[in-house]
Amino acid sequence: MSCGAGLRETSDDLSSSSEEKDCHSSNLDTSKDSKSGEDSNSESSSESESDNEESKPEKTNGELGESSPEEAATQAEEWEDKDLPTDHLNSECIKIQPHCEHCKAENKHNEKVTPRLISKGQFLMKVDTEGIYECTETGLIFEVNRKVDIKYCILSWSKYADLVVKPWAVGGPLFDVKCDPASLSSIQLPHSLCLGHHDANMTFKVLHVKSSGASLEYAVDHSTTHVKWHVSSLSPVGPVIQSEETLYHHGAVILYKVVDHNPSLSFHVYIATNNESFIKDISKSVKHSSKKFMKIDKPPVCQKLLQNGKKYRLISDPEADITPEEIEFVDGSLLKLKSYIEVYLEQPVEFQLLLVEMDSDEIVWKAKLRECDWVQQEQSRNVPKSSTRGKRQRKLSNTLPDEEACDKRRKLVNTSVGAKTLLTDTQLIALAEKLGNEWIKIALVNLELDMKDIDAIRKNENDEVSKFRVLKKWQEKEQSNATVQNLYNCLRSVSAEIQAVLEGFLQAI
Repeated sequence: MSCGAGLRETSDDLSSSSEEKDCHSSNLDTSKDSKSGEDSNSESSSESESDNEESKPEKTNGELGESSPEEAATQAEEWEDKDLPTDHLNSECIKIQPHCEHCKAENKHNEKVTPRLISKGQFLMKVDTEGIYECTETGLIFEVNRKVDIKYCILSWSKYADLVVKPWAVGGPLFDVKCDPASLSSIQLPHSLCLGHHDANMTFKVLHVKSSGASLEYAVDHSTTHVKWHVSSLSPVGPVIQSEETLYHHGAVILYKVVDHNPSLSFHVYIATNNESFIKDISKSVKHSSKKFMKIDKPPVCQKLLQNGKKYRLISDPEADITPEEIEFVDGSLLKLKSYIEVYLEQPVEFQLLLVEMDSDEIVWKAKLRECDWVQQEQSRNVPKSSTRGKRQRKLSNTLPDEEACDKRRKLVNTSVGAKTLLTDTQLIALAEKLGNEWIKIALVNLELDMKDIDAIRKNENDEVSKFRVLKKWQEKEQSNATVQNLYNCLRSVSAEIQAVLEGFLQAI
């Protein structure tokens, strides 16, 4: 493996800039990891040890995933401060379970803060003084040393799948946090694992994806719900775990109903870890499906832990066609395609679903589905949009001046025609010239391209041509949806210069 292509292990020095060393082999340093069973009564002692010692190579059984220096964003997106209705806050997030019967409950005195949802699942937390603040929507805990505005969002692990290689496994959601790094002493990242069965042979680290490459950084400490990390710089971070024993996950079952004109019922049932990155991936997969779906609101949290390699069966009463009849559970956080179980009933009747562990016949999760669970939602979908227009206009009247200017500018574009007009190569070339140095981040986050496709393009082309090629790759992916309006919607959160180019395309139609 080449020097620049591997994960690196770092030890963060808070009194000076972090000294990072490229990895020349597949060795990882695990000597100072946050391990269960170690004495962690004194946080300051633990922090001091990890801060003042440089990492020393120690062999493990696993190989490192490869990452090019620009595999991830150097900074978070430029997010637009646009208020959305508060009922959108819980549209994709499933709250982290504080503890279960197997986990030792911990008394935490963090100040709970409900953030603003500013756009596309991106949050804004404003704090006025130093302290420890816990986000009620994501479970993130920020240790703040001054007044600060923190913007953050949940990312998909599947885009960084090549970076997480055995013996390491995903431990919880992946986040992108944006603020002045000097204002944050630490971040506690939520994890979705149960530590009650075993914790002596478990090692936590934090995968930190930076512009210079990806590295595994020390966790200062961990609890039954969180992994604590000292902030060195801000870019995508998420907890990973190495364990000699089977991992036990807090699980969730997510239900979606197919919306069509048939009298029969068809559902997709997703069995996931209680990991918001995983759950957001499911929501995105459903949203981009050729079929229309509606989410069925049922208690999602599994009452029994999910175990890697265990087999589970979904049962319906009355009987339904269920495909597949049984599954072997694996954490699908890194998989781009999320597996699901299809449930089909010829007649629209009330029924009960049960997820059963096959070895023990114990019920892991159950829910009663009634006609009112989907009929009322389908009726609400048919309410004319004009009935909500007045509320939206009143909401916009309370926005900030710069938000008003942004909204007025958007009203000038011809969205009806733009939604049907496909982009030309000439337009893509003009847009590629404006993408700037963050074009890889835009390709990953906004255009939702895979890193392997971006690497394949960059291998044969210089950056200027590569920018055009990634736009063409997006056009190939979207096919008939590669319209001016669709690209405008995808790139709303990037620079004003790019928005101006796209608005010019729309106005010229």
